Amino acid sequence: METVLKTESKEEQKVFNTCWEPCAIEKGMRLIGGKWTGSIVYHLKEGPIRFNELTRRLAGASKKMIDQRLKELESNGMVKRQVLNTRPVGVTYELTPFGESALHILEELRVWSESHDI
Repeated sequence: METVLKTESKEEQKVFNTCWEPCAIEKGMRLIGGKWTGSIVYHLKEGPIRFNELTRRLAGASKKMIDQRLKELESNGMVKRQVLNTRPVGVTYELTPFGESALHILEELRVWSESHDI
C-alpha cells in the first residue's frame, strides 16, 4: 500500500507499508511500555515477591500506581497474583511464562540504556 504525505515544503513523499492497525511494536509497547510496567516485570524476574517489597524496590512509584500496573499485567496474562494464607493476609506476584518471555527484551533495553548513558 502506498500513501502520499505532504511536507512543509509542499513536496510529496511516498510512504510504503503504512500501518493503519497497531503494528507489532505498538502492541508490544502497550503491554510493557507503560510507566513503571517494564520495571515491575523486571523486578519480578527473580520469582514471587510481596507487594510491599516491590514498592520498596520501586521507590519512585506510588503504591496506587504499582497496584494499577500489576492489575493491568495480571489482566494481560503476564503476572499471576497469589493470596497467601498468613495473618495478616499477604499477596505475592510472579511472572507467568508469557511475562517471562518479555525479560530478554527488557534486559536488552537495560544494556542499551546503560551503554548510551540514557
